[in-house]
Amino acid sequence: MKKIFISVSIALSIFVFACSNSSSENIEANAAANWNSYGDTITADNAIEAADLITKLEGHNSLNIKLHAKVDEVCKKKGCWMNIPVGDKTMRVKFKDYGFFMPMDCDGKEVIFEGKAFYDTTTVEMLKHYAHDGGKSEEEIAKIIEPEIDLSFEAHGVLLKDGE
Repeated sequence: MKKIFISVSIALSIFVFACSNSSSENIEANAAANWNSYGDTITADNAIEAADLITKLEGHNSLNIKLHAKVDEVCKKKGCWMNIPVGDKTMRVKFKDYGFFMPMDCDGKEVIFEGKAFYDTTTVEMLKHYAHDGGKSEEEIAKIIEPEIDLSFEAHGVLLKDGE
């Protein structure tokens, strides 16, 4: 009976330790088996949560970084951009040299992406284009009348979680 108790205690300790790993370590542990790669080959290691990006960007015009997030929205025409929630803001992620696209049904799926984060001015024309590609109504598009300074990202590689 004592051996069973010790075995159960050890198993429970291992389980608790495994569950206490950071999300970055959990991502690394299953990256090879559960992720599809787009663009340059990247790894899941050292990815930070997209919600932490604004703090990391303080004092910088741009930052090379690897982020982990869920896709909020993706271009419904080609998959040529995706929007990622970053705190209370949304960041548009485009792909280096228009060299690859994401699946048009990846809304809500988990991604890891690597590249350059920066602030950029988006013209009214581009905002309307993005709204159209995102499936917004003509009424919503007509309300776009001013450019915006937005948080942007140019990714050279993306991992998309499979099977969500």
